[in-house]
Amino acid sequence: MCAWRVGSMSAAGLTAKDATAEPDIGETRRLRARRRDRIISIASPIGLVLAWEAAAQLHFIDTRFFPAPSAIFAVLFRMAASGELSENVLISLQRLALGFLLGGIPALVIGIVMGISRPLRALVDPLISATYPIPKSSILPLILLIFGLGEASKIVMVAIGVFYPIAINATAGVLQISPVYLDVGKSFKASRWDTFRTIALPGALPFIMTGVKLGAGLALILIAVAEMVGAKSGIGFMIWSAWETFAVAKMYVGLFVIAIIGFVLSLLLNELERWVIRWKAEA
Repeated sequence: MCAWRVGSMSAAGLTAKDATAEPDIGETRRLRARRRDRIISIASPIGLVLAWEAAAQLHFIDTRFFPAPSAIFAVLFRMAASGELSENVLISLQRLALGFLLGGIPALVIGIVMGISRPLRALVDPLISATYPIPKSSILPLILLIFGLGEASKIVMVAIGVFYPIAINATAGVLQISPVYLDVGKSFKASRWDTFRTIALPGALPFIMTGVKLGAGLALILIAVAEMVGAKSGIGFMIWSAWETFAVAKMYVGLFVIAIIGFVLSLLLNELERWVIRWKAEA
């Protein structure tokens, strides 16, 4: 009898240990996969730059139009030491941040409210569908005509580009929420603000983050275009002035800086997504 109890207790202890070990193993695997993905995401652009350098050194490409990365980085360091690069980058980042706030916050509110309210969706959705396909760079002359050549025109261009991805994804995120949750909110007589804050916003967060990522990429494109045409500072202006003087390496510096900013933004937004959407399953 005692032996049977000891055996049962041992088996139960092993079972409990295995049950607690399984989540640890799963978590370890996820951490390894995440670490592996980070290494690959950093190694891939480095590999591209090394391949470019080798092709330039072996004269497989015309270095007049595709200078070696070593020459580009030499110009980059020289511009960084003189302060020219940091000044233009900071100005562009400031415009990006202001444009993101100006376009992103209204887009978030309008998108979620459109998802909750069928009448508002019927009113606003056709307007968004009709104006979204218009190339944002094609309305730059109109933006310059209305807001002039100052800072406002660049900020508005970024805001317009950011608005659509966030608004569309926020609406789609609310619409994919199970109606059961909204019905529960109605049963408990939740106010519109409570429905917005506790049901619609958390439920739509994965879609909203996708819209934010898309908006960040579009914002970088539009700020460069806007600065090429109507600015005397910024990364886009730096690229355009380099083209006018045929300073090819300096032009590539601007392109490299935009690529680096986009890469860093992508990493930061991915980390923000993991922190904000903690319940989202790891792929």
